[in-house]
Amino acid sequence: MENKLSNFIESNSPDGGFLQSEDWKNFQEAWGRNTYTILVNNDDGELAMYANIIEHELPIVGKYFYVPRGPVVCNTKHVTCNSKIKKFIDDLIGLAEEENIGWIRIEPNNEKDLSLIREKIPNALKIKKSTVDMQPREVLVLDISKREEEILVGMKQKTRYNIKLAEKKGVTATCNTQHVTQENIDKFLQLVKITTDRDGITSHPEGYYRKMLETIPLDILKLYVAEYEGKIIAANLVLFFGKTATYMHGASDSEHRSVMAPYLLQWRQILDAKKAGCERYDFGGIKTCSTKHVTYNKNSWSGITRFKQGFTPDTETTKFPGSYDIVLNPFKYNLYRFFQRIKRTI
Repeated sequence: MENKLSNFIESNSPDGGFLQSEDWKNFQEAWGRNTYTILVNNDDGELAMYANIIEHELPIVGKYFYVPRGPVVCNTKHVTCNSKIKKFIDDLIGLAEEENIGWIRIEPNNEKDLSLIREKIPNALKIKKSTVDMQPREVLVLDISKREEEILVGMKQKTRYNIKLAEKKGVTATCNTQHVTQENIDKFLQLVKITTDRDGITSHPEGYYRKMLETIPLDILKLYVAEYEGKIIAANLVLFFGKTATYMHGASDSEHRSVMAPYLLQWRQILDAKKAGCERYDFGGIKTCSTKHVTYNKNSWSGITRFKQGFTPDTETTKFPGSYDIVLNPFKYNLYRFFQRIKRTI
């Protein structure tokens, strides 16, 4: 059943679907959040819709549901699935009302799924574009089913040069195999702090990363480190799920940036993903299009986007509609939006 479910999630998710997996759900529970699952079958007994739901709680405004990169909708039987969407929505809203939830944040995988869900929302409720996209609206996914030489040729010349430069300078890129050492975890967390301070980006709390590495199996979540002159100067977390490897989090030191360690790390991760039988390497979020709903740090996104696109400049990005909120309690939701406006102003 677990393999069948994983195959359903992966085959109906543009990014591989790990955020809807049991392993991600188990991690969220270990982090202290309540989780729920709703599924609806077609008449033939096959899955039509599936969603792992994470309960979040905020000060003053209370609880809301979050469905990361979901719900997952069967994309091969839309005619059949369409008849099941109302049941799914009714079950989702019913569960939310039982748990005193203020709103339900969903992240449909495409505009068609969003449209189908909109049609089945009860008239008494509203669905609104969230001011915050929980996951990136665009991701860059590289086809790694091609030969190694083809992947290299498809990179920008500067990216290929930087990979070779890192090797020439003596940088080494390695991955945990049997276990992740405490020293490597501590160094990764130090680098995360350096990176967030330097680039002005927001990271998760330290305990979040530690719990992730404790909970998610080592054959799925891998910690890669780049060393130079006996010192770890860059580290990445990469997820292996089905046929997709996903670059989740990365960090680097402000020293020795000239040896280009992050480039070699990515190349090592791509090669390992190929060896593991993956067909796609997801570099994660980038930003190439303008979005009127969400405010981004332009400088941080431009650097990240330029770096990732150097590995596959001709690949079209995978785009998502973003986060949408089904409002159950207008008072709580409007209060939440008010606090969000104040936060942005500050």
